[in-house]
Amino acid sequence: MKAYPHFSHLVLTDFERGQVHRLWLDLIEDAFGTPMSIPVFIVRGVEAGPVLGLTAAVHGDELNGIPVIQRFVNELNPKKLKGTVIGIPVMNLPSFFRHQRRFIDGVDLNHIMPGVADGSASQVYANRFVQRVLSQFDYLIDLHTASHGRINSYYVRADLSNPISAELARLQNPQIIVNNPPSDGTLRGEASERNIPAITVEVGNPRTFQRGLIRTGITGLHNASIMLGMVDDEIEINDDGLTMCPSSFWIYTDVGGLLRVIPEINQRVSKGELIATVTNIFGDKIAEYHAPEDGVVIGKSVNPVNHTGGRVLHLGRLE
Repeated sequence: MKAYPHFSHLVLTDFERGQVHRLWLDLIEDAFGTPMSIPVFIVRGVEAGPVLGLTAAVHGDELNGIPVIQRFVNELNPKKLKGTVIGIPVMNLPSFFRHQRRFIDGVDLNHIMPGVADGSASQVYANRFVQRVLSQFDYLIDLHTASHGRINSYYVRADLSNPISAELARLQNPQIIVNNPPSDGTLRGEASERNIPAITVEVGNPRTFQRGLIRTGITGLHNASIMLGMVDDEIEINDDGLTMCPSSFWIYTDVGGLLRVIPEINQRVSKGELIATVTNIFGDKIAEYHAPEDGVVIGKSVNPVNHTGGRVLHLGRLE
């Protein structure tokens, strides 16, 4: 197995142009004092240009983005690239090993950005990632999936008032684009605070590789690199059936029991349409849920075991 070098900081000028560099970036240490190191691709083009940042597995069980970044980087020719691509196929290293969403102290990394330099383990980890990695980016594409027990359409969240983010979203060839200005401690939100145009791409379902969606994700990154003037090629756009949503929201249960969600992802529903039922353990129906307005199903729960306040489906409002 090839050994790759370790770094504690990224200084892009230290990496030779016209090459693909693979390395480990040390962020924090475990209880043995051993560095927790994230894998990093740095593709430096022979000509100057923007820095495109790609991140995946901010939640440790969201895997589809990993091969998207791997394959996109492997398809790049640094001799013909203008600028730099920095790819982080796994950002949340300890949770990736544990097949878990949250960091080792039970915190969601994607709600505490930019972290704290002298805080808890998750806060320090987040802060060092922001200072050592995110700060290098000119643009960010953050790859996610649904969380465990749910499934997603292939959709993008972006601040559509930012024309660059809006165009990056469209070029991912998603089924749905949701207008979602970030303001909640996410990685995308921190990028926005730093005036880095950013989008979140939801690439399907957790804990699996979905080859079709991975291929689409690679095309989306390729399109983005063309749009940013980094690669000379033709954009492949397919917006047939694209649904634009000015906002979205989750519908929750008010009882516990066995949940059945009826519509499929990316399906349009009408106001008043039956979308879910809950039965008790004896099979008696105890609740029905109906669409509160017309919309499109962005994601939904597939775990029948439902407590009061469980998520039913993610509904996108229609323009």
